[in-house]
Amino acid sequence: MTTDPLLLTGEVDDATARLLRAATDLDAADIAAPSLLPGWTRGHVLAHLARNADGFVNLLTAARTGERIPMYASTAARTADIEAGAARPPAAHLDDLRRSAERFAEAVAAMPVEAWTATVEARLGPWKAAMLVWGRLREIEVHHVDLDVGYRCADWPEAFSHHLLHEVTNGLATRADVPAMVLRFDGSRHEVVLGDRENAPLVTGPVTELAAWLIGRSSGDVLTVTPDGQLPTPPEWI
Repeated sequence: MTTDPLLLTGEVDDATARLLRAATDLDAADIAAPSLLPGWTRGHVLAHLARNADGFVNLLTAARTGERIPMYASTAARTADIEAGAARPPAAHLDDLRRSAERFAEAVAAMPVEAWTATVEARLGPWKAAMLVWGRLREIEVHHVDLDVGYRCADWPEAFSHHLLHEVTNGLATRADVPAMVLRFDGSRHEVVLGDRENAPLVTGPVTELAAWLIGRSSGDVLTVTPDGQLPTPPEWI
């Protein structure tokens, strides 16, 4: 999958449409039920997705105008906004999701070509503006799974899964707390080596399952370990 922001907008539109269809079917009891994220209801996940869209609008605006605008006013403000929005009625969640997605699309459309080269102040540090559309796509796809409404990691588009696996393993390669392992996805000879290859177990499976396991969205029970044994334990993702 390309990371070109203009080419990725269609993927974001499709992922957003899937999310909105899922949210349309939720009633008040569904909203209040637990999500797959510890301590968060489905309402928390939906509120986060809406505020995340607005956070990306802030970063796109910063890239376009040159102003210093952080993604969120503060970590505390981010948490408070999610908590405040979590218990809203289904119609309010759906309207917020739709309107925040529209604001994000408008902010992307307003970007002049040269603005994509800017560096912006994302939540976890500096980020290239050209990566913001990918970042939004990743949020939608991963948190759609977290809603626990029938959308699974196996439903991710294959190109998305490949890019997510590439991004995650690149990040893990620089960390000292990553157990040694060799990853190989089905149907490919290509391997990703993390840590010291000598004596490292080979973990094999579908690319989607490998990516989901590394980010804590799958137990990895469909993955194969060679030699036979337990899966390594990846460190906590972002």
